[in-house]
Amino acid sequence: MAKVISIANQKGGVGKTVTSVNLSAYLAALGKKVLLVDFDPQANATSGVGVDPRKVDFGSYHILDTKIPAHEAIKPTNSLGCHIIPASFDLAGAGVELVNMKNREFRLHDAIIKVRTDFDYVIVDCPPSLGLLTINGIVASDEVLVPVQCEYYALEGLAQLLETVNLIRENLGKDIDILGAVLTMYDKRNRLDREIAKEVRRNFPGYVFDTMIPRNVDLAEAPGHGKTIFQFNPLSHGARAYKMLAEEVIKRTS
Repeated sequence: MAKVISIANQKGGVGKTVTSVNLSAYLAALGKKVLLVDFDPQANATSGVGVDPRKVDFGSYHILDTKIPAHEAIKPTNSLGCHIIPASFDLAGAGVELVNMKNREFRLHDAIIKVRTDFDYVIVDCPPSLGLLTINGIVASDEVLVPVQCEYYALEGLAQLLETVNLIRENLGKDIDILGAVLTMYDKRNRLDREIAKEVRRNFPGYVFDTMIPRNVDLAEAPGHGKTIFQFNPLSHGARAYKMLAEEVIKRTS
């Protein structure tokens, strides 16, 4: 049965979707069967793997009311071994609709449980908020991976997310682990970046991945071409970093 990992951080612009897309691609490149679930109304993970969000008939929004089974929403991506449940722009209204649904925090969990046996990893790209969509993404997962940008408020955001996971554990009785935090947009030449990385490791010992994702032009350009970094420039610093992260994830979850 698949290991379900949600990629979450309530702050935007930390490399969450870039991590979801490229981690999925490299897990697939390393021989794993991967399902990427785009649960962000912006649908950037969907377009990032070459699927047009405007042409999605069934996606992550449609599986929440259980009328559409998850397997009907799964689509192939342009990465061999990687499939996606895409997001459509309908998902923007789901946060409001979920409020009145029964077992509202478990809708995604209940939807994808039936397809978990078909994959080795399910990666959920959560929106940049701590609303019901993100809570659904976390509740659906076994473990949470937190991308953390090397900037002043990184520690605050990470502490807040860890507290949210603890509250979900206590109040919803769901056993969820923190897989780890991965430092993103890291520039080793920048003194502030080096200090932030040191502080995050000091404050959250054992939680931080060894791999750090560098600030990289190719990583920024690849989504505009509907490609993962593995397809766009597999020899770039960003590609090498995500390959190392995928290897580290496999090691931590096996």
